[in-house]
Amino acid sequence: MSNTNSEQERIKRLRDDQIAARDPSIKKHEFQRQSIAKERKAYKKITVKQAWADIPHKWKGLFYGMTSALLAGLVITSLWLSKWAWVVCIFLLLFFMVLGLVIGNAADTRDDIRDNLS
Repeated sequence: MSNTNSEQERIKRLRDDQIAARDPSIKKHEFQRQSIAKERKAYKKITVKQAWADIPHKWKGLFYGMTSALLAGLVITSLWLSKWAWVVCIFLLLFFMVLGLVIGNAADTRDDIRDNLS
């Protein structure tokens, strides 16, 4: 008796699940939920962290290279009092900017490969 009773309950649950899967109101509610979530995401406030994350790595690398070269240039010009110090600073600026650009471009390429593989 217990087997037939549990079998009937299982069949009843399957039938209810099938009816619920075909219910258009459930699909309508799901669509509304997804569209509301997309709208909230679209109107979300942008933070500085999010804006910085959207900038490609090659431009961040260029910025980091330029900043580090300017800091190194300040140190060099304060320690080495010569007209050649400025020439070295300009060379360092160009070198660090190119180095940052190359490293950033490599990071962008890595991200593109990762996105295309998944």
